[in-house]
Amino acid sequence: MTDRIERFGERFNRIASNVETVIQGKREVVELVLLALVAEGHVLVEDVPGVGKTHLAKSIARSIDGAFNRIQFTPDLLPSDVTGISVYDRDRREFEFKPGPIFANIVVGDEINRASPKTQSALLEAMEERQVTSDGVTRPVPLPFMVVATQNPLEHEGTYPLPEAQLDRFMMRVVIGYPDRSKELEMLDTHGVRSTFLDLEPVATLDDVRELIVTAQNVTVANAVKNYIIDLVGATRQHPDVMLGASPRSALFLQRLARARAAAQGRDYVMPDDIKDLAIPVLEHRITLRPEAQMRGETVAEIVTGILGRLRVPGTASRIAT
Repeated sequence: MTDRIERFGERFNRIASNVETVIQGKREVVELVLLALVAEGHVLVEDVPGVGKTHLAKSIARSIDGAFNRIQFTPDLLPSDVTGISVYDRDRREFEFKPGPIFANIVVGDEINRASPKTQSALLEAMEERQVTSDGVTRPVPLPFMVVATQNPLEHEGTYPLPEAQLDRFMMRVVIGYPDRSKELEMLDTHGVRSTFLDLEPVATLDDVRELIVTAQNVTVANAVKNYIIDLVGATRQHPDVMLGASPRSALFLQRLARARAAAQGRDYVMPDDIKDLAIPVLEHRITLRPEAQMRGETVAEIVTGILGRLRVPGTASRIAT
């Protein structure tokens, strides 16, 4: 297992560094999205236009030599525009399925909140089951598979808010944010004439990513750490300022992400710090505050941070599985 963990860390850092040549100054965000890929999850990127949301997904796909598709969500987009459609072949006298853009390793759903709820729901089966059912036939999507959905948090006209059922299927929500001054100046030099994305070469294969996924699945999570996850998720449901707490799925996602993070840091066991560092990206979009708490200016991030401060943290002995 030690050799596999070392190999994991080396490959993970190689992919992250490659992506960072395009998405400069955002190493933490790059690593979070890569962790979601290794943990077999999906990511919701909520940010203003122009910060590199689509480029981030494209750079990851190119770095692992994977297939990439982008879906521009619009009010008139149909479910079949996402999943695919059956077309009658006159020569063969039968229907032939034409796969939609969902059949790729990395799929960007751009401005997902602009599509109707019916079209948004077309993603649900693919995200949860990693398969698409059309005309009564079920077809698997290629693996590894990750949906990176984007939405603009400041633009609400002509949008359809994502329902809780769909939000819950995203493993985490991340915000890229603006680069700092030095990185923005560096971008003017490196991207001013030609995008560095055009020169990006694969540094891993899809088989490498599949091996990373299997390695992360075998990272040890002690009972004490599992209880810590359950205590955290349960506390969000009992908080007086919370109307809708985190779901059981969020506990599963926390554990899977923590395993990937531990492996990326060269460990074959999960620590409580892994849970602490991943709690806000995993839980923030799943928790709904009461109206009175929102009026007071409370935020979900503050609620989760407060809960983490009150929870008893397992000791170092938790590295030993019990």
